[in-house]
Order: sequence, then C-alpha cells, then structure tokens
Amino acid sequence: ANRYATMDFRSEAAIAAEIHKFAANGALYRGLRPVMWSPVEKTALAEAEVEYHDKKDTAIYVRFSFACGGAAAGNGPAAGPAPADFADAAIAIWTTTPWTIPGNRGLAVGEAFDYLLLRVTEIAEGSLAREGEKLIVAEALLEDFCAKTGIAGYETLRRFKGAELDGRHFRHPLASQDPGFDFTVPVMLGEFVTTEAGTGIVHMSPGHGEDDFFLCRAHGIAVPDTVQADGTYYPSMPLFAGVHVYKAAEPVCAALIAAGALLHREEFLHSYPHSWRSKAPLIYRATPNWFIRMDGPEQLRETALAAIDATQFVPAIGRNRIRAMVESRPDWCVSRQRAWGVPIAIFVHKTTHEPLRDPAVMQRVVEIFATEGTDAWYARPAQDFLGNDHRAEEYEQVFDIVDVWFESGSTHAFVLEARGLPSPADVYLEGSDQHRGWFQASLLEAVGTRGTAPFKAIVTDGFVLDEQGRKMSKSLGNVTAPQQVIDQYGADILRLWVMNSDIHNDLRIGKDILKQQADLYRRIRNTLRWVLGGLDGFTEAEAMPAADMPALERYVLHRLSRLDTMLRRAVETHDWTGVYPAIHQFCNNDLSAFYFDIRKDALYCDVRLDAEGGLVSQSETRRACRTVLDILFRCLATWLAPVLPFTADEAWRARHGEAACVHLAQFPELPAAWRDDALDEAWTEIRAVRRIANARIEEARRNGDIAASLQAKIVLTFAVDAPEALRDADWAEIMITSAAATDIAAAPEGAGASAPLRAEPVVEIAAGEKCERCWKVLPEVGSNPAHPGLCRRCCSYVE
Repeated sequence: ANRYATMDFRSEAAIAAEIHKFAANGALYRGLRPVMWSPVEKTALAEAEVEYHDKKDTAIYVRFSFACGGAAAGNGPAAGPAPADFADAAIAIWTTTPWTIPGNRGLAVGEAFDYLLLRVTEIAEGSLAREGEKLIVAEALLEDFCAKTGIAGYETLRRFKGAELDGRHFRHPLASQDPGFDFTVPVMLGEFVTTEAGTGIVHMSPGHGEDDFFLCRAHGIAVPDTVQADGTYYPSMPLFAGVHVYKAAEPVCAALIAAGALLHREEFLHSYPHSWRSKAPLIYRATPNWFIRMDGPEQLRETALAAIDATQFVPAIGRNRIRAMVESRPDWCVSRQRAWGVPIAIFVHKTTHEPLRDPAVMQRVVEIFATEGTDAWYARPAQDFLGNDHRAEEYEQVFDIVDVWFESGSTHAFVLEARGLPSPADVYLEGSDQHRGWFQASLLEAVGTRGTAPFKAIVTDGFVLDEQGRKMSKSLGNVTAPQQVIDQYGADILRLWVMNSDIHNDLRIGKDILKQQADLYRRIRNTLRWVLGGLDGFTEAEAMPAADMPALERYVLHRLSRLDTMLRRAVETHDWTGVYPAIHQFCNNDLSAFYFDIRKDALYCDVRLDAEGGLVSQSETRRACRTVLDILFRCLATWLAPVLPFTADEAWRARHGEAACVHLAQFPELPAAWRDDALDEAWTEIRAVRRIANARIEEARRNGDIAASLQAKIVLTFAVDAPEALRDADWAEIMITSAAATDIAAAPEGAGASAPLRAEPVVEIAAGEKCERCWKVLPEVGSNPAHPGLCRRCCSYVE
C-alpha cells in the first residue's frame, strides 16, 4: 500500500510538475549543442548514464594546407597579411576521432604557446611526410610529433606565438576530393588548447565537441549536419554518405591519403565513453535538446554550490567530489529521444518559439497524468490540455521524454512531500558513483525548484570485490551471491560483514572473510547467551545503584558509556566506521576474557537458591554483577538490533517472552555519571599487570606446576610509587587464583617488565585443600565438620 514507484500515476504527475516549475521560472530552454549521443539507442545520454571501457581506436596526424591570410566568404575571423613563408606551409593537427574530419570547420591554437615553422629535410622509411615540405606545430610537442610521423631531420624556419595564427585560413584537407569540401577553415584562439599531446593545434568540428561548438559559435561558424541519429553520415555528406561513424576510420584515412593530407595513423587503446545500457561507444553530436540553465538569473550553479557547503558528507571527501562536478558541469540536458518515460509535457508557440507558461495548462496536465498516467499525453488531443484559452494549431506539443536522472532527482517531491514526511531528508544513502548521478540530480532539481538541497546529509559506500580485490564476474567464477551466504550463514552474518568493514571504500568478500565473520558472530552470540544465563530469575528489585557497586562494575559501566558515546555519534554523523568492531572487541576483550572471567566465581557461588531454584540470598558483589548484566543486555541487544536483527530479536524474546520485540525498543539512555576517566586509568594499569601475571600463570601451567589458575598463589612486587589502585586491588579475584600477595620494592629501580612492577610476578602453589563447590584451594577447607569439602563461603550458602 502507498508504495513508491516512479511509474505510479501520481509519481509521473509529480515529475511533470517539477519540469513545469523549471519552465515557469525560465530555466528550461531548447537549444542546439553537442551532447553525449548513443547511435544504438538513438538518444542523448547524461554523464551519469555513461561508463568507460577500453576501446581500440585510430589516431591520425593531418595536414591543412595554407589558403590565405584573411577570411574567405565571410567564414570566421579575418587577419592581417600573412607572412610570405606561410604561403606553401601546412598546419598539422592530431585527432583520435577520424570520423569528425568531414565535420571540420576550424582550427584552434593557444594564444601564448610557441609554434615553429619547420622544413622537413629527412624522413624515415615508410613515413608519409615529404622532404622539403613546411609544417607548423607547437614547439613543446615537436620531438614527439617528429618521432610519430617519421620526420628524421628538419630545420626551423621561424618561431612565433599562437596569436600570429589567429584569423589565418587553411584549406579543408578533403578539398581536392570533392567540391563539397572545397572551402577554407579559420584558425581561432582557444583557452582549452594544451601541449600535453598531439601538435598543439586542435581541429574544430562544432557538431561533435563542446569546446568546438562554443568556439565556432562565438566566431559565427554554423554547425553542419554531419551525422544522423543512427550514427551514419547524412545522405548529403560528400564521400561518406551512409557510412557509420564506428566504421569511418578506414574510408576517412583513405580519402586523406588520396588528398595527400594524411601524415600518420596509428592504432591505440584508450578509455572511452560507452552507454551503460547497450555498452556501445558514444559520440558527441549536436542536436536540439531541452536544457536547464546552470548559469543565469536563476543562479542554479551558485545556489547548488552553497547547498553542497551546507550538507554533511560521509566520508567528507564526497563534498569535494560533487562540488568539482557541479562547478564544471555544462547546462543540464534533460531531454531524451525515447519511446518510454515521462514526457517533457509542455507546449511551444510556433511563432515565438517560447514555451507556454500558463499555470492553468500546467495544472491540467498534472491532474490528467495523476488519474490517467503519462500515456494520456500521446492518446489525448492537445486541446484537452490547452483548454479554451489556447488554440492547438498555434502550438508544438513536445514529445521528448525527461531524463531518467531528472525523474530520480524528483523523488523527494513524491516520496517525502506528497506523503507528509519531513523534508529535506535526513540522509541520502547510495554508492560513491552517485555523486554524478542521483545525488547531483536530486540536488539540482530541488535547488532549482525550492532553493535548497533535498537532504541534510549524504552517505556513500564503496563496491563489493572478491578477496583479492578483483571485480566480481561470472567468467572469473569469483562471485559471492548474497543468497548463497544467507543459505550457509544466515542474513545476520552478511550484515555483520558490512558493518565490520569500512563501507566508504570498496569491500572485499569471499569464503575466508565470511568464515572470519562467522567466528566474530559466534563470539557476540555467545556473549548474549552468557548474559542471559547470568540473568536467570533477575528482577528489578535486585538492581543496585551504580554508586554502590564495586570498582570493577563501575569500570565496566564506564567502558559501556564510552561505547554509547561512540554509537550516538554515529547516529548523528551517519559514520558507522569502527562502531561494530568496537562492540565486538568490547564483548570479546572487556567482557568474555576479562569481566565474565573474573565474575564467574561470584555469579555461580555467591548465591543460595530454594528447592524451586528461586533466589534466597546473594552477595552484594553478585547483585552488582547481575545489575551490570541487565544493563549490558539492554544495551547490546538494542545496539545489535539494526545489524543483527534476527539474533537480537531472538535474545530479546528469550528474556521477555515471544510477544516482545527488540525493534520497538530504544537505545538505553546511559547516565553521564558513569563516565569515570580516573577509574579507567586505574583499571588500564591493573589490566596491564594482569596480562604480565597471566603470562607467568600460563607458563606454570605449561610446565606442569599447576593444572589451573585456582591452584596458584600470585605474588606481585610493586614500586614504592605505584598507584594506590594497584596496591589495593584484590589480585586473587582479578587473577582468578586462590591467593595473592603484594610486596613493595625497597628500591625504586627494578627489572620488571612493566613500570609499576619491580620484579617478575611469582607463581606459587596455593596452600590448603580444594573446595568442592568453588574449586578454590584454601587452608580453611574442611574446618566445618558438617561440610568437610567446602570453604567457609560455600558453607554459608549451602547451610
């Protein structure tokens, strides 16, 4: 019920309404300019619909022979008289798209670059260069140019700046092959020209490149009709009519050779844009499309950049990525030439060529779409939408459809606002590739219609790779399917793997990694099981105030409060990196290997039960422990619930009954008073000493001196200035030995392995007999004739 789907009628109506807002404020316009075009799908594509793959292509060096010093037939800029040495020279260009040569209408140079006029004196075997010919190239690229074209020797006739070429005219390289190319092209100054590759001279094909288009338009050069929607040259194109651009390299090179214009060709492999649907190579193609203006009275770019600065990004580097994209992006092409999707449902006046901005017409369109869907735009007469105030014959009905990224960018309108949910959203979550896709489309759409971003925060994640860091593919056989993981381990393991990873980077997954996660999961699950066992029969009446608890319990609560702070920071910032690994370490290191280990004795032995297992009496230590276990359970179960929903719910129901649900419980509010940094510092020292002493106990066990730590007495020697907490600690309890003794070193210096210790811990055999109930070795065992096998404490609980 009330689902979100872009194809729902009300969703389609909302998308149309969003387009109308851009039409109403003047930001939507129809214009001619090159866009990424898919010859296979016969439609324009947005940058977000483009993916890059390696492609083998042909690169060529081409001669344009000098024609005249000024403009010919009004084509482009004029220049003063040409130097005499230009008369029989040719300018050399380099391009990786030979199919654009028929569309050439100009040349671009760098105004301040140094160019050379050189005469070829020697050529290598097989070179297409000619001895004695004069060529113009950028000085910075001369060495590479000569090596590629086989020019073995040359003399420099003159050095000059690119500005001297401005306005010179050169003949189209195919002029001798067909009258249709018998014209000259001008040289223009272009800021985009570089000396990184090629010759420092860029050939301009205004129908097939953004820089080309804008530079030629600025000089009054018309955009020729070169390539049709299906990627073939127009029938009117001389020499190449009907040839597909994918196959044009050979015929173009053949024509250039026949014209004496080809200097060199080579095959090379490079990363090239492809359609994300058909996987076919794309081309730039000038075609009329609908655009949303980035710069203008609406100040879309400026407002979007301000919104980016006000948005929280996780990780923070995401801000720089999307900001750079918005800073440099051209106007947003929102039209597609497809047979499906939401139409750009507007009308254009046939005389003024202006979109109809009548609010009544726009409202009528939206209402019809909401009840009938967008098919009505094609099925109903135009007059149904125009009403009585406008005549259909005076208007062109636009049948282009809106870019799917505009659709997804409009989701905030019909997912949040239309449902009465808070807007902007707290967080948008997607993969890192969406900085150029959904995130950016949503940003521009909302900023353009509401003046603000549709989100408060953006969280991005990486992608899943195999254990060796390779992309998954069926051919490699390295795919880890989620369903297989769930079948083998359960869904909770899959979630735990995600949250134990740094999701902002690419994640690795495989059998060994999943096995490790299963081990981690078992430790967490066993922690919950142990806590549940220790809480059997617990009631709120047992609960003890934290201030009355022993230092060990207060230390555990302190550690728990630190985790709580970490968790709540993650909730606020959406950055969960390290949170669940920290919870696992807490369960494993602080609880299982430390707190539980120490408190097992009190939990199992400091209690008297009745015949039915009901609590009769217990020590204050055990009561404090059970209170802490209750707190631990509530925290761990609710903290784990978002990531281990089945496990957490199973544990919750085990304690509170089958009707209970952990997912309806909030994270517990932990008192600030539980934070005790001084206590933490003291127990950090205690645990450091414990690790050293444990090593000695393990050594004694390996040597066969003792079978278990309860057979031992530990002797610790501390420095005179050792912290009081170390000297006063109950070391027999902490070390799980039957006895302990502490000495104070006479001198401040010692050979201990830790600063507080002034001698290596000593392990002795504990004096006395083993208690049959608590297993401690004590001299007092047997002192009670009624219970000759028990110590005094155990006697008190069994009598």
